[in-house]
Amino acid sequence: MKQYIIRRLLQIIPTLIGISILIFAISAMVPGDYITAVNNPTMTAEKAAQLREIYGLDKPPVERYLTWVGNMLKGNLGDSLVHKQPVTTVMGNYVWNSFFIAIFSLILSWIIAIFAGVFSAKFQYSLFDKIVTLLIFLCMSLPSFFIGLLLIKIFALDLGWFPVGSMKTSGMNGNTWEQLIDIAWHMFLPVTVLTMLSTGSLTRYFRTSMLEVIRQDYIRTARAKGLKERTVIFKHALRNAMLPAITLMGFELPSLFGGAIIMEKIFIWPGIGQVYLESINMRDYPFMLGFTVFISVLTLLGNLLSDVLYGTADPRIRLK
Repeated sequence: MKQYIIRRLLQIIPTLIGISILIFAISAMVPGDYITAVNNPTMTAEKAAQLREIYGLDKPPVERYLTWVGNMLKGNLGDSLVHKQPVTTVMGNYVWNSFFIAIFSLILSWIIAIFAGVFSAKFQYSLFDKIVTLLIFLCMSLPSFFIGLLLIKIFALDLGWFPVGSMKTSGMNGNTWEQLIDIAWHMFLPVTVLTMLSTGSLTRYFRTSMLEVIRQDYIRTARAKGLKERTVIFKHALRNAMLPAITLMGFELPSLFGGAIIMEKIFIWPGIGQVYLESINMRDYPFMLGFTVFISVLTLLGNLLSDVLYGTADPRIRLK
């Protein structure tokens, strides 16, 4: 196992090199730069040329790439052109806001999907199964912005139970507990939307896995031995049905820190997704490149984590 992990970590290095070249080449091919994106009507050609020299935008792409990679190897991702702060500082200010709603929606969606998928497979073609299937297709077919706006219309505008958007009430100066409650109050609607979006596909996945497992011979043997149905389903069947789902866990890692751009835009949530979208619109290359590399690293590590967990959970899988 140790040799496998070391070998996979070494394989990440050339992959990251290829990713860095690809994303830098794509950003270099995008027309315009930060100076043109600002679109200052009083900007003269001489001043624009001076700013490009200051920001290093006048240098050839190869030279800019080598400078960027050299600084990145030293742990310096550069300074954001929009925020006038180091990229790592900007990421630290916003990425945890996105992480909070992502982790809560992840936990809720997996809990709901496991129980809904198990009982839907257990009572296949029943009324419960039909209702779950209908809800699955609704969650998978409706666009995220429609669900978000619908919940805002019902629960924020009509009923007034939750705020329309933002992360906290403006001007609130309560104690720590009151501030946490206020943040949770603002988190409810975006977390609900993200949970609905991910629960649909997850439930269908667990249902399919459970239907395959409960038809296996060892499940029939467990029932023939007189084991309780609860023990058969949750101890024997669910344990094996969870194995393929471990692969999905690794892909959840970058999504926890990547932000939900549409949801953050609708609910005015100060997350990293909005900042990343702004960096693309404003040609903020240091932040755009730095955050893309960050997500790429998380994706590669998540993929490695999935393989290791799968091999650990199923002894029949040999990692070479």
